[in-house]
Amino acid sequence: MSELVQGFVKNRVFHLELHRTDKKNALTGEMYQAMTKLLAKAELDPDVTVILFKGGHHSFCAGNDIADFLDESVLDPDGPIATFLHKLADLKKPMIAAVSGPAIGIGTTLLLHCDLVYATNEAVFSMPFVNLGVCAEAGSSYLLSRQIGQLRAAELLLTGDAFNAQRALEYGIINAVVASEDYWQFATEKAEKLAAKPQAALLASRELMKFDREKIHQVIDQEIAEFSRLLKTAEAKAIFKQFLSR
Repeated sequence: MSELVQGFVKNRVFHLELHRTDKKNALTGEMYQAMTKLLAKAELDPDVTVILFKGGHHSFCAGNDIADFLDESVLDPDGPIATFLHKLADLKKPMIAAVSGPAIGIGTTLLLHCDLVYATNEAVFSMPFVNLGVCAEAGSSYLLSRQIGQLRAAELLLTGDAFNAQRALEYGIINAVVASEDYWQFATEKAEKLAAKPQAALLASRELMKFDREKIHQVIDQEIAEFSRLLKTAEAKAIFKQFLSR
């Protein structure tokens, strides 16, 4: 298991944390594999009712590690990224996220799979896929429009512009803006409160809201195929080369 991804259980809540602060928790293939294993473990653990994704303290997730990402094998249909995304879509237990600092790319699209999301005013969200010459991932091309409406989804996905916590709240991407000094504790208390509820009823209620799971898996596969195709284009290669030369 990667030391950059850690998990522990407390009061029926599985805490998943990223520990690559020097890179603002940008994800590598190894980190994706570690998260998949931890989520699978949490899903099977009878002592876990809720999963709390905390990213990193005051640095949620800066997206994918570009250098690692250009290894095309990570985008294989059965590679670390696809496997993680399908695991995320398959989770039966409620998931909560606590966000501060950068939430870029997968740092934002991951939130669309969560049931509750809390962020600080320091949070910065962005889905800059088009600006990088590629397309959306994690099922976001479907989930985002379903969650916030077609026009707002188009605004965020086609422009790739960054937006703050207040806009994320206005658009319905997060549940609340909370104080930066205790946002982990706030999300933890929410998770523990949820975990204390009757588990069968909690899981059944969540499952009823996830009626389109098959559709989400289909979209994830379509996005990965298109992403892989676009990544090989001269336009995308030039953009990524320029990005790495900074």
